[in-house]
Amino acid sequence: MTSVPILPSSNWQKLKSKIVKETTKTNKNKRKRNETEHKSNKSVKTSSNGSATKVRTTQISDLWFDDIKKNGFNQMSEYSSRESSLVSEVSSTNNKTKIGKYVAIDCEMVGVGPGGIQSALAKVTIVNYYGVIILDKYVRPIERVTDFRTEISGITPKLLVNSHDFKQVQQEVYNIIKDRIVVGHALHHDFKMLMLDHPRKMIRDTSLYKPFRQITKGKTPSLKRLASEELGMTIQTGRHSSVEDAQVCMMLYRKHKEQWEQRDFIKKSINVK
Repeated sequence: MTSVPILPSSNWQKLKSKIVKETTKTNKNKRKRNETEHKSNKSVKTSSNGSATKVRTTQISDLWFDDIKKNGFNQMSEYSSRESSLVSEVSSTNNKTKIGKYVAIDCEMVGVGPGGIQSALAKVTIVNYYGVIILDKYVRPIERVTDFRTEISGITPKLLVNSHDFKQVQQEVYNIIKDRIVVGHALHHDFKMLMLDHPRKMIRDTSLYKPFRQITKGKTPSLKRLASEELGMTIQTGRHSSVEDAQVCMMLYRKHKEQWEQRDFIKKSINVK
C-alpha cells in the first residue's frame, strides 16, 4: 500500500502526560508497576553464558500516542506490509498496530465544477484506536479539479500526479470500516465524498456528540475548538492534516468513550421501547 510519510505534530508532545493520565484511570495498578520500571530505566536480561546484561526499557518520554513509541508511529507509512518490522517499536503488544474495533477517518476535498464550489475527494486517512495510520492515500478526483483549495486542504497538483483510482480507494475504505465503529468529525461529508454508507449505530461523530455541542450552545462545534478545549491542542493553524484530524477525533472519543457509550446504550434502549 502506497502512502505519504507523515511527520509528527508538536501537538502530541503537549499531550504526553495527559494521555498517560487518561490511560491510568482504567488501569491504575498496571500504571504503578510501569512507573517503577520506568524510574529504573533498566531491566536485567540473562545472556546465553549466564551473565546479566542491562537492557534499556521504554520511557514515558518516548511515548507519543498511548503506548506507541514516537519512532514507530512516524515510520507507520504502510500497514500490512510493514507491520512485522514495527513490533519492536511497540512498548507492550503488537496489537497496537492492528486495525481493531475502532477506526477514525478524515478526508480532504478539492473543488470541482464551475468556480470549484462542488467538492470531490482528494485524500483519505484512517487511523486505528491507538492513532496508528491504517490508510493514507491521495485520490484522483473523478471530475476535473477547478480549485485545489491548497490553503486549507494542502492538496497541490503535484500531489495528485500519482494519486490512486477512486474506486480502488473506495473499496479499501469499505473493507476497513465494515463492521467497525467509525469515529470522525462531520462524518456525513466524508461518507458522501466516498459514496459510502455506514450503519448509524456504528458511527461516533464528534460534531454531533451532545456534550461537545454544549460548548457551542447547541451549535456544531469545529474540530479545532474541540481540540483546544478538550485536549489543550492547537490544530488547523494553516493547511489541514487529515492524519492529525483523524488522530484528534480518536483522542476525543477515547477521552469520553465510557460516557459516550453509556449515553448511546441508553438512547438505543429508549428507541427499542
